[in-house]
Amino acid sequence: MIQLKSPREIEVMAEGGAILGAALVLLRENVRPGITTLELDQIAERFIRDHDGATPAFKGLYGFRGSACISINEEIVHGIPSRKRVLAEGDIVTLDLGVKLGGYFTDSAITVPVGEVDAETQRLLDVTAASLEAGIRAAVVGNHVGDIGYAVQQVVEPEGFSIVRDLVGHGLGLSLHEEPQVPNYGKPRRGATLAAGLTIAIEPMVNVGVPHTRTLSDKWTVVTADGRRSAHFEHTVAVTEDGPRILTARNE
Repeated sequence: MIQLKSPREIEVMAEGGAILGAALVLLRENVRPGITTLELDQIAERFIRDHDGATPAFKGLYGFRGSACISINEEIVHGIPSRKRVLAEGDIVTLDLGVKLGGYFTDSAITVPVGEVDAETQRLLDVTAASLEAGIRAAVVGNHVGDIGYAVQQVVEPEGFSIVRDLVGHGLGLSLHEEPQVPNYGKPRRGATLAAGLTIAIEPMVNVGVPHTRTLSDKWTVVTADGRRSAHFEHTVAVTEDGPRILTARNE
């Protein structure tokens, strides 16, 4: 069942989202060759917990042991922080974080370059970020979930990249994962109708190569089936009568 949120609930989510946005900015500033994904995870956890009442939403969720999902290059999502994973010049790293505050969840992700990256990789980052913006613009009252996915497709596929179909966005609020599912592909006017008070995570996951995925033996890390790179950008968005409101906006 889809749970619509009151204006008060949306404000609580926006408070958590502001912490989350600031945490991602901090993480991005700390991305550099030689840093480990565990160090980044620790930075994120300290920052979130330094805000009264805020906790890392992913910590312990479904048994996940990190505060952030940190995924490198061909890793799409759910990379487990480790002191053995060291970032290198030319890598890309996805930083996926959640915050719980006042009983409500927010969720956001960015993919950032480690130093200088090649032209194809930079284009992947730019296109994926632009596809998120397009999906958000489609999150208006009276549209459908399919309109969001369609908007993402219209940015990604003409550029020759592929959209991951095994993983989707989702509603969220009192739980990190609520209805409806929000695929990054679709047809206009299909799927659940978007109503004021709906809060959703829109999160395009875009691959250089094939859209297919596989899960590593750690049972968490999802990677591209062909080993080529993937990017992931995500915001928590509230559908309002005044248009989409990004609850995890970053002051940059």
